[in-house]
Amino acid sequence: MSFLAMASQKSLFMLQKSQLEYEKTILMSRVNCINSQMADYADAAGDDADLDEDPFYIQLEKTSEYLQTQADSVGNQIDVMNEEINSLKTMVQNGIKSTCSLNLIGG
Repeated sequence: MSFLAMASQKSLFMLQKSQLEYEKTILMSRVNCINSQMADYADAAGDDADLDEDPFYIQLEKTSEYLQTQADSVGNQIDVMNEEINSLKTMVQNGIKSTCSLNLIGG
């Protein structure tokens, strides 16, 4: 019966993974929005503008980098959750097989 507890834990991990995937989607959306702002700002500034020293552009760039780092971190957490889910899935399957085998042998 311990496989029922593992199945519940697996379901909880799947829910957490879904939340992380949603968070990553939001972060990537924000990165794309900021990158679009950066492109628009660079176009508006023209070819002669020195964006390497423009405070607004630098702020957008740093924000984009920060959000990308956050998205990568969430991606790593999703990978860990996938490993946990797969591990629990295997344990649940093995637990069910063991329980069924014991019932057949003892029954």
